[in-house]
Amino acid sequence: MNVWRASEGARTRPRTDPSVVSVGVFDGVHVGHRHVLARARERAAELSAGSPLDVVAVTFDPHPTAVFAPDRAPAMLTSVEQRVALLEEAGADEVRVLGFGAEMASWSPDEFVERILLGELRAAGVVVGANFTYGSRAAGDVETLIASGREHGFAAEGVALDGDGETVYSSTYVRSLVAEGDVAEAARVLERPHSVRGVVVEGDKRGRQMGFPTANVLPPVGFAVPADGVYAGWLRRHDTGDVLPAAISVGSNPTFDGSQRRVESYVLDRDDLELYGVDVEVSFVARVRGQVRFDGMDALVEQMRRDVVDVREALGTTV
Repeated sequence: MNVWRASEGARTRPRTDPSVVSVGVFDGVHVGHRHVLARARERAAELSAGSPLDVVAVTFDPHPTAVFAPDRAPAMLTSVEQRVALLEEAGADEVRVLGFGAEMASWSPDEFVERILLGELRAAGVVVGANFTYGSRAAGDVETLIASGREHGFAAEGVALDGDGETVYSSTYVRSLVAEGDVAEAARVLERPHSVRGVVVEGDKRGRQMGFPTANVLPPVGFAVPADGVYAGWLRRHDTGDVLPAAISVGSNPTFDGSQRRVESYVLDRDDLELYGVDVEVSFVARVRGQVRFDGMDALVEQMRRDVVDVREALGTTV
């Protein structure tokens, strides 16, 4: 798959062949996004005389809200690298990552169409989510895009995001689930567990003293981290590819008056792992309980033993 990335104001490589384009931030690449990409693939087959046209997914970095309203910038569900991989999995033949800044934010809807959809991507078709907006002050919407397509010769359509009849699946909805600690429902909408990636750093080493050594990851700045509590999940080592069952604590260790929020993962039944400096990904499957301040280490150890039992049950493992 081709991946093109351009800083703000720079051009990606113009295409020589027509394509079907899907545009959005695509944060999380959840089931609604996948529905849009699936429709784009259908259009790519319908609009071709022979082999299907390429499907090009266009995403932005940073999130547009971080540019025009930084105080309202959302916590991201995926890094750009994760997004690219997930978009490929969802059916994109090519991904264009556009640097979003003040210049692009000032473009009118027509400018965006002329510069990106026509000038760079030779769009024969455009498929977006029904809530899609574009151009300065979000002046363009699906109806605007359809009208522009009629004028410039491309077929445009908006696709309703999948939902359960009451809730529309969106990145905002998934973020709210993660913030509430409902990682099981978030996983259903994402079609995979939400995860946090980072390098293991040294902690206070209290877990080792208690018989539950943990791999400590500081949550990436601007990234969505579940509500404080204990979770069942998996720790994946990016150096070896090993995926290990884990009891995961999110919070600041109130029992010991901690102040720094972190993600701590105890790999079940393992006290032999040396993970300092290792790049890991921690995936959240289910919430076991909320965070509690205990009256001393003994009470905490007793609870951790119960947590491990609950984690095994949630993961369906006897390891």
